[in-house]
Amino acid sequence: MDKDKENVRLDKWLWAARFFKTRSLAQDAVERGRVRIDGEPVKPARTVKINDKMLIDNGSDRWEIIVAAISGARGGAPVARTLYFETDESIAKRELDKVARRLYPEPSLEIKGRPTKRDRRAMEQAGE
Repeated sequence: MDKDKENVRLDKWLWAARFFKTRSLAQDAVERGRVRIDGEPVKPARTVKINDKMLIDNGSDRWEIIVAAISGARGGAPVARTLYFETDESIAKRELDKVARRLYPEPSLEIKGRPTKRDRRAMEQAGE
């Protein structure tokens, strides 16, 4: 049983640590190169080791973490937080990103799809 705890796949560990909602999302992110260990791209089946330094980009946030424990079982969020330590630089960068998103929202988020005929006429009136 202890041997199984030591040999956990990267995609399974990312799922257990709650960086991704499903294992398939974790696997896809690893295959796309959004997860790096010691700066190197890796494969989903790579074994996770304690003290591995990871860069994780799940699309909305980026983390730089150090693996503290190995687990293949998904538990609650408090348990998941014990599996890694986030670096101080990563915490500071995520806070700055959060402030930037609040102060400077993405303009495309206000667009709700194709403009209606009425919207197009209003845009043409504003342009002339």
